[in-house]
Amino acid sequence: VLPRYPMATPKETAKQLIDHLSDQASWDEIMYELYVRHKIEEGLKASDDGRTISHEEARQRLLNNAR
Repeated sequence: VLPRYPMATPKETAKQLIDHLSDQASWDEIMYELYVRHKIEEGLKASDDGRTISHEEARQRLLNNAR
């Protein structure tokens, strides 16, 4: 697991992530890891910015969409 580097650029973060992968990693594996890391960073930024909802609200939204 890569630590969070708030001052790292996306390019630096991508390089670090790729360097931690196996030398035999496929393009699909690399792209998946980059995508997941990007989504995690987006979620952390949303949390830092206060753009979150409670567990109960998330539950209600999911239950309402299931109908």
